[in-house]
This record gives sequence, structure tokens and C-alpha cells, in this order.
Amino acid sequence: MQKNTTLGEFIIENQSDFSYSSGELSKLLNAIRLAAKVVNHEVNKAGLVDLIGNSGDVNVQGESQQKLDVFANKTFIQALNNREIVCGIVSEEDDEYIEVIGNNYNNKYVILMDPLDGSSNIDVNVSVGTIFSIYRRVTPIGTPVKSEDFLQKGNKQVAAGYIVYGTSTMLVFTTGNGVNGFTLNPAIGTFYLSHPNIKFPEKGNLYSVNEGNYSHFPQGVKDYIKYCQKIEEDRPYSSRYIGSMVSDFHRNMIKGGIYMYPSSFPYPKGKLRLLYECNPIAFIAEQAGGKASDGYTRILDLEPTEIHERTPFFCGNKYMVDELENFINKYS
Repeated sequence: MQKNTTLGEFIIENQSDFSYSSGELSKLLNAIRLAAKVVNHEVNKAGLVDLIGNSGDVNVQGESQQKLDVFANKTFIQALNNREIVCGIVSEEDDEYIEVIGNNYNNKYVILMDPLDGSSNIDVNVSVGTIFSIYRRVTPIGTPVKSEDFLQKGNKQVAAGYIVYGTSTMLVFTTGNGVNGFTLNPAIGTFYLSHPNIKFPEKGNLYSVNEGNYSHFPQGVKDYIKYCQKIEEDRPYSSRYIGSMVSDFHRNMIKGGIYMYPSSFPYPKGKLRLLYECNPIAFIAEQAGGKASDGYTRILDLEPTEIHERTPFFCGNKYMVDELENFINKYS
């Protein structure tokens, strides 16, 4: 596939890669593309209008919602509802899954999403993102969606991706046939293929973790951080942490590195959500030649039990995640 291919052209030319699809998955990706452009427009003018700061509400996670959280959530849900291409939606911002009644329950797919990852960074003009995960429903077509349609292992995903709103806006996704990145040309509102077949570099030298929580980390993670900092032939690694998982992961996938969000005293089960943060990023990482783990188990093999379930998360170059697991397993 040539660079400068548009996202629309790419979707049409690669429809054969979309398992079971007769056009619905292509329409779903196009709905995400449309919503991403609307959110990008608002992110870019957030400082000029009343879209920064706290909305005054708290989401199901107990986190204060930012105004752009609310806007992004409504935008993506509206784009998906209007096209009647999914039978259900899970969002970080909503307590329960959303049942989409249209088309007589005949839609095949469900989507889970974090509409605006790292939204607290908006106030200081730092990159944020959107994460999405797509599954084929398991309940019979023609019936209302149920929780089991969402509570599937990550290895059942048919597509996953993220949008990073930064110096340029990129949409990166996989349907299980490699990872491709598309950059938005804001002058004409079109995404162009800019990063075909993305792969982690063979070696990485970056580690991303909130070291302010170091004293609360498990001992194996502490030991690994010290290992990263030790002066050796190929070390120390460089520490880079933005605080928006999409941005941190995107950088590490392009340049080579590991992203870590371990369990801690405040979050004994981890802070990141399995279904709509960890699973889609893990799917992308594996398709790019990387690895994602909770420290012991492959992320995509974890069995979810609730839609807002949390998990420790380690993701990046395969050999770096392997090194980390060795440290963690010393204390297992």
C-alpha cells in the first residue's frame, strides 16, 4: 500500500481482511473517522472556547470529568448511533453499556472506548487521545445486546485502534493484519496513510512510568526500574512519561520502549481499564511485534468479569516486557 493513500481508499481496498464483514465494519471505521475529525477540531480550539477544565461531574470510575471528556463521549456515541452500525457501546464515561436499538438489533458489532484518554492534559496543551476496541457480538443477531457481548477476551477483537491529537492528528488501527497509521490533513479534512505497517524497533531504550508512585510499586517493578537506570553497555534507558497512555504508547511503538502502569497501594488491581484501554493497545502492540502483559499473563488472554475492570499493564518491545516479567516473577 502506497503512502498518501486515503483512509477511505485503504478501507475499501482491504475489506477482504475484515473477517465476516459485509460492509458494517468498514462503516464503523468510517464513523470513528468522522467523530475523530470533530473531536480534533474541538481539541485544537479548546483554549479559545469554554472547553477546558472540569465539567463538575464524576464518572463511574470516581474521576472528575473534564468538559472535553463529555464532548468527546457524546460525539462518538452520536456518530455510532446515527449510522446504526453497532448493537452496543461501552464507554469509560458511562456506568453501564449502551444498548443500540436501531436496525431491529441486526447489527453485528459492539464497540468499547475511552473517548478522551489523558484529558486532564488539555488544560496544559499536551497530547491526548481516543482508544477503541471492536468485537463481533456473541448473542444471536436480532436480539438485544447483553453483557457477554462486551465481556470477551482481548484475543477475540476484530479491530482496535487509537487517535492521538498532537502536533498532528493520527489514527492508528489494526484488523489483525498489521498496524497502519493515518495522519489528518486539516486543510481538507482527510486522513492519509503516513505510517504503513508499523513495527516496534528491534531494540528499545525508553521506559514510561509515573515514578512519583515508585514507593507504592511491587518490589519486582522497583527492581526493574533500577535495572533501567543502571549504567551498562546498553543502559541506562531514558525515562519519558507524558501521562496520556495513547501518547506514551505511540512514542514507544515508533521509537522503541516499554510503558508501565503497575498495581500500587492506591490501586491494588491497577488503574487502567482492561476492556477499552489495555486490550486494544495490547492488540495493536502484538500486531506491531511487541508484547503486553499484566506481569504474569498475556493481556489478551485475561477473562473479563465486569466492563470497567482494571488491571496492571506493561506493554512495549517484547524483550523489554520479558525482562520486566523476569523481575516480577522473582517475587511471585
